[in-house]
Amino acid sequence: MNEALLLMGCVILLCTLMGRYLDRLAVPSLLIFIALGMCFGENGLLRIPFDDYDAANVICSASLIFIMFYGGFGTNLNAARPVVVQSVVLSTLGVAGTAGAVAAFAHLVLGLPWVESFLIGSVISSTDAASVFNILRSKKLALKYHTDSLLEIESGSNDPMSYMLTTVLIALMSGQQVSIPLLLAQQLVLGAVGGLVVGRLAVWLLGKNLFTSQQSRTVFLFGVVLLAYALPAMWGGNGYLSVYLCGIMLGNARMAQKKYLVHFFDVVTGVAQVIIFFLLGLLVTPVELPQVLLPALAVMLFLTVAARPLVTGALLLPFRPSLGQVGVVSWAGLRGAASIVFAISAVLSGVETTYNLYNLVFCIVLLSMLIQGTLLPRVAGGLSMIDEQGDISKTFTDYQEERDISFIKIHLEPGHPWRGRALRELMPLKDLLIVMVVRGEDTIVPNGDTRLEEGDLLVLAAYPFEERENLRLSELTVERGHRLAGRTLADIASAPNSPKYLIVLIQRGQETVIPTGSTVILPGDVLILAQSEGPKPRAQAGAAEE
Repeated sequence: MNEALLLMGCVILLCTLMGRYLDRLAVPSLLIFIALGMCFGENGLLRIPFDDYDAANVICSASLIFIMFYGGFGTNLNAARPVVVQSVVLSTLGVAGTAGAVAAFAHLVLGLPWVESFLIGSVISSTDAASVFNILRSKKLALKYHTDSLLEIESGSNDPMSYMLTTVLIALMSGQQVSIPLLLAQQLVLGAVGGLVVGRLAVWLLGKNLFTSQQSRTVFLFGVVLLAYALPAMWGGNGYLSVYLCGIMLGNARMAQKKYLVHFFDVVTGVAQVIIFFLLGLLVTPVELPQVLLPALAVMLFLTVAARPLVTGALLLPFRPSLGQVGVVSWAGLRGAASIVFAISAVLSGVETTYNLYNLVFCIVLLSMLIQGTLLPRVAGGLSMIDEQGDISKTFTDYQEERDISFIKIHLEPGHPWRGRALRELMPLKDLLIVMVVRGEDTIVPNGDTRLEEGDLLVLAAYPFEERENLRLSELTVERGHRLAGRTLADIASAPNSPKYLIVLIQRGQETVIPTGSTVILPGDVLILAQSEGPKPRAQAGAAEE
């Protein structure tokens, strides 16, 4: 246990430290995590033996739950509305068509039995949301004709269909007496109903202001994710479909402080991706891969240049897409973690296959990410599908127009220069807007004729500060006898050896003080300092003289 935790901690730290450099690489960063796992594995540098498919299945399946949820949570339905029908068609009929085409190839060319061929086709029929999201975001690929939204919804929603087909094929190969239509209906209906009900209930509860803090709200949603998957899965429903739909409902609902939820699940999903891809690399035995390399290469090439383009083109034909759009959608069909996780489930079921199914699928995914993922930006550029004026961030719900605005407040104390003046009489406030005036129990939406009064609380909208590496904030507690105790900010700024920082805030007991030049620093004060790594901030003198 301790060794496993030590290994995982080292891997996460290593991946985090490498993060800023991974985006500069031509290959998808997720591919690096697989390579790290292989380097740590029994044929790698550290030679760590790991062949526990049960543990890998539990960990990877749990991680995939949060990746699926966040895929739905980040789906912007408003941005995707023009292509939502196309996306659903590709994520259902497209998956089935791709599985059938690959099955025919595996049977006719590789000589595999039909049932085994369909199992391979089902396992690799879905595209990988994590890989597609990672490339679109890291490379800032905004695509024409809402193609980025189409890819986002398709890649995020086609895993459940692939999982259903895989479940059916495992049941058939295991000799179970099942009704395929009934099994598919059970998966679809229970999965969809479970996700919609849990999502709707969660949205309703979030709107009731039952939570005392943002932390409790976040923990609540963490539990919702687990419930959305487990509840339908216990009754034979598709848990992945459920958690994806639940994510869509929550992601597109109006809720307070949504950015904190985005940040939390962004971190959770990032860690989940690292764990999945590293663990899959650790689980594989590289010396066994040459045995399946040629059939994997053949399947991957057929899938990329024939099956995916033909199925995609045929299904999108009624929507009259451009050739460039069909080409990009076809090429962006990357295989990823979901396919390997489904392959692990098949291995654990005990079904007999000609090739080692895990190794075969692993090679297909590796080749897909290496070739398709690396060349995707070039293919999009070569087909003139990159929207130079577009913003890929608008494709996701974590983009909000209002995020570029911060709100500040000003209290009109006695003697304030704005007291008794109408808003139109104030000097023009560049990049600043008074959006609300709180006067006693009344809330006023002001206009130019609104006259300010003593005691008013003004709420102003302004652009937020963009964090920079050469500026940092720190805290300083002023103890009794400290050289700053009893001095004003003006005295500190005018000293011969004045410090190279700006006191931007003072926490004094339960009171928060925005300092001016005449503010006296008292023992016990906690100072918030803005310090630049370059020359002394020019604002220091000005702030001290106010």
